[in-house]
Amino acid sequence: EVQLVESGGGLVQPGGSLRLSCAASGFTFSSYAMGWFRQAPGKEREFVAAISWAGGITHYADSVKGRFTISRDNAKNTVYLQVNSLKPEDTAVYYCATARNSEVILPTHNHEYDYWGQGTQVTVSS
Repeated sequence: EVQLVESGGGLVQPGGSLRLSCAASGFTFSSYAMGWFRQAPGKEREFVAAISWAGGITHYADSVKGRFTISRDNAKNTVYLQVNSLKPEDTAVYYCATARNSEVILPTHNHEYDYWGQGTQVTVSS
């Protein structure tokens, strides 16, 4: 049973920060790239960040580059997303996901991921 459980979302003011976590189980976590996506009301789910299986390579959407940081702790089967300098347009449900193909280093599209968490809400508002 593959399970991904996100946590750490909340309501913050513009310029604030959060640390999102995704606890994974049911698969060999260290063998797969992991990703974070987000979906705002009325919009398509969009790529945010990805990290390779060993954590040595990362990639970010242009909209979050320099503000967000993805990391992972394979010993804890957990992937994180540190979100800084938050803007109202960052408001969305944030999802973590497990790559479908263990040989793909940094997948960036929905179809490249097999398993998804339930999401955690991030709301940025004054």
